[in-house]
This record gives sequence, structure tokens and C-alpha cells, in this order.
Amino acid sequence: MEKLKFKTNINCSGCIAAVTPHLNKAEGIKNWEVDTNNPDKILTVEVEGIDAQDVTATIEKAGFKATEIE
Repeated sequence: MEKLKFKTNINCSGCIAAVTPHLNKAEGIKNWEVDTNNPDKILTVEVEGIDAQDVTATIEKAGFKATEIE
């Protein structure tokens, strides 16, 4: 399992509620969390068999932006 981190614009509980169904049903995403207290709104995702581009596409489908950080 691999951990990926993204800078996002997911900044409140309403945003988390909007993105939750997309991330929960995405194939290959095992676990995820958003640190809304961090100014960069860091999304940490545990993935298996998918890459950062797939995660970014899932976030964008939910109406948010995500940029992978190293």
C-alpha cells in the first residue's frame, strides 16, 4: 500500500461530506483523511493499484482541486 499526499481546496465539513462518496467508492483507495487545520488542506490517501492521477481525477469529479505533493 502506498501513501499519497495532496494539497487541496477541501476546507470544511461540508466539503468533506461532498467528496466522501467519491473517495469511498473509488477503486484502489483504501483509506483517506483531510487535515482541514493545515493551511494547505492536506489530503492523505492510502492507495493500492492506482496512482496520483487517478486520485486527482476522483477529487475533480467531486468538484474540488488536488495537487500532489512530495
